[in-house]
Amino acid sequence: MCTTFLSGCDNVGKNSNIKNDVKFDSITAERIYHLLGDENSPNCNLQIKFTFPTNVGGNKELTSKIQALFITNYFGENYSHLSPEQAVELYIENYLSSYKELEEDFKAEIARDRNMPMESWFSYSEASVNEVNYNKNGILCYTVSFEGYTGGAHGAHSQTLYTIDLENGKEITEEDIFVNDYQERLANILVKKIAELYRLDDIKELENIGFFNIDEIYPNENFIVDNSGITYIFNEYEIAAYVVGNIEVHIPFSEIEYLIKRDGAIAHIVF
Repeated sequence: MCTTFLSGCDNVGKNSNIKNDVKFDSITAERIYHLLGDENSPNCNLQIKFTFPTNVGGNKELTSKIQALFITNYFGENYSHLSPEQAVELYIENYLSSYKELEEDFKAEIARDRNMPMESWFSYSEASVNEVNYNKNGILCYTVSFEGYTGGAHGAHSQTLYTIDLENGKEITEEDIFVNDYQERLANILVKKIAELYRLDDIKELENIGFFNIDEIYPNENFIVDNSGITYIFNEYEIAAYVVGNIEVHIPFSEIEYLIKRDGAIAHIVF
């Protein structure tokens, strides 16, 4: 369990470091199940490390609202009404039930050819974790990371970023941060930053190393903020081929101040 103290972020000013009054707890769980209950059969391996707020500034209503957000963003809408403990247990139950549905197909494959290697097609795995990235000045940012494998050539990986306004318990969107008609200008900055990551002078060269049409790269709402700037993540297949992987782009506020609303959701940490 980790705890932060002191809130009160009105007019905190640029680069302020006032910690939010938020307490957290976490649940760690792992389940392994072998098809047909046979340890010699392929198995699934589920790993969960779920962190969630237990107290937000002593406000029970706000705590409940933000905790439900954490649960929804980690497990899905169908779990939003549950406690963290209930959500974890139900998710495990549903995951194992879904995996057990493979048992009839597995028995049929064994009947056809017992010597046929089937590990790569019937072995499943899933690992997820969420991590708080920024917890200051009335803003709480965190990342949900997911890795999954359901047979085939390779698994799936994703990182989903969330930024929450602790004053009202709502997720902060790009529209809450940026001025009108920001998309095109921010998109141009993102593309240039990505080219810099790969040390390319010409942004068009990105399309030669696995990126799709660079004219279709736009802000994707998958961001977090901190005192220094805003960070975007583009997940695999989103703007580039699988081999490129996830792309993380950090933009310092100093480079985009002109795009940020003076009365917006993060103005107090920018100006």
